[in-house]
Amino acid sequence: MADRPNYITPAGYAALKAEYDQLLGTERPAIVEVVSWAAGNGDRSENGDYLYGRKRMREIDRRLGFLARRMKAARVVDPAQAEDRGRIFFGATVTIADEDDNQRTVTIVGDDEADASAGKIGWNAPLARALKGAALGDLRTVELPAGPREYEVLAVSYPAS
Repeated sequence: MADRPNYITPAGYAALKAEYDQLLGTERPAIVEVVSWAAGNGDRSENGDYLYGRKRMREIDRRLGFLARRMKAARVVDPAQAEDRGRIFFGATVTIADEDDNQRTVTIVGDDEADASAGKIGWNAPLARALKGAALGDLRTVELPAGPREYEVLAVSYPAS
């Protein structure tokens, strides 16, 4: 994972940074305060505030470490600066249709900001890999768990500069 770049949009990077800052600046200090208060209450073995606080602090520390590694490996790519706007690359918003003429629109984003319910797919997803480099009217086959599925590219767009 460390040898592959972590491509991300500027908005996706800002979201990672905001979560990191919120955890480090707000949540963790509040938990530290609760844990220190609970530790002063005596017996820690049956102290729910202390036990839960320590557990939550470990979760926050793990998440902070993960976010720090992802931000360090991040390569911010602004899709508005795309040179070839006729082909599908990182940051493209694509409308595709399958064999049954079911249309869907997806945006190819970084893996950390993928959200299928919002139409954002990670650039390493099978559909995104199959669509990379395609142009308007191209047919691409995607290997899915249910079997191969063919999609036609109906539209390609990028955010305005």
